[in-house]
Parts: sequence; C-alpha cells; structure tokens
Amino acid sequence: MDGPREGCESGRIGTLGKRVWGNSPWVRIPLPPPASTDERNVIGDRMGVATDTPESSDHGLSDFDLMGLALEEARLAGEQGEVPIGAVVVIDGKVVARRHNEREQSQDPTSHAELLAVRDAAAAVGSWRLENATVVVTLEPCAMCAGLMVNARVGRVVFGARSYENGACGSLYQLGSDPRLNHEFVTVADVRADECSELLSSYFAGLR
Repeated sequence: MDGPREGCESGRIGTLGKRVWGNSPWVRIPLPPPASTDERNVIGDRMGVATDTPESSDHGLSDFDLMGLALEEARLAGEQGEVPIGAVVVIDGKVVARRHNEREQSQDPTSHAELLAVRDAAAAVGSWRLENATVVVTLEPCAMCAGLMVNARVGRVVFGARSYENGACGSLYQLGSDPRLNHEFVTVADVRADECSELLSSYFAGLR
C-alpha cells in the first residue's frame, strides 16, 4: 500500500475500500491511487480545495517553506514518541505559533498539533478570531481540528498528506467550504505531501 492511511491522531492505518462512517447510511470509500499533477488539480476542484503550487502565498513566505517548519515540528514529535505531525500558524507574515502532537505526553485526546498551534496563536494575538491566520499542518485535519478552524474563523489552511480515513478538509468531509456553517476557509492540499507521508510511514513501520 503506497503512503500512509493514518487519520489525524487515529493511530490506525486504513485499507482500500474500508467501510467508514460518513453521512448515514454507511458508505464504502475507495482510496484512490497517487494522483498526477493534472489529476490533483481535478480532485482539488471537485473537493473545493486548491492543490500545491510553487507560488508564494500572501504572507510572504511560501507554503513550501512553511511546511518545512511544520515538518521540523513533526520530526520533534516523532523523537518524543508522538505521531509525527507538526503545525505552524502565520499571521500577517509572522510565524506566531509552532506545535507538534503531544497526545501521549499529555494523555489529552485533543492535543493535536494544529489545535495546540491555534490555541497558542489566539493567545499570542489576544483574540479568538484568526481571520488573517494561515494554519500549515503536515496531515489533513480531522473533524475536531477542522471544526476548531471554523470556530476560530481561520482564513486559510494548508496541509501536506491526505487523511483518507479521517480527513475533514477534502478527503471525507470539507468543513472548510460547507455553506451550512457560519464560516468558510481556503484550503490548499498536497504541499510537500510525499515528505509528510514518508515521515508518517516510517514512524508506523518502526512500531511494527
């Protein structure tokens, strides 16, 4: 099986065609093969997400470079026995928060990298409203974390590897562009996806 099928902190690896709980009734979600650049663009359009481009975003630093910072955090997580997922938050061109998973250390099921980073960012700017924030995370956020970004009014989310079991920014759900919710955010997928996937794959291979 190519690449990880690890959901946001799920601790499980998915399988092709596994039954997953989505909208009732149960549905079978086939996992697609790795996509070419053109195919990724089509997938992105269909899911309401943009896909990786070499362009710089409006905060001055490129998404590629910001994902590099998130990968540094992810590697720190792995060294500490955590699932290697990292996140950074950028506001007005400044990195205001950098965190990685801490669920094992804290024994707190909500200690996902992006959730901790968003909390730190809100504390740094003194406001729960983060309309000008870009959250960069190495793995597609789960429903909990994507829901947090809706509630925090985050402006933009960038992620690396897709989570075909628990992803809530395009793979299973798209909370960032659901018109029934009171906020929507821009989503960019597949930034340094291979590096993010390899980090997760290596970590779980070491556990077997």
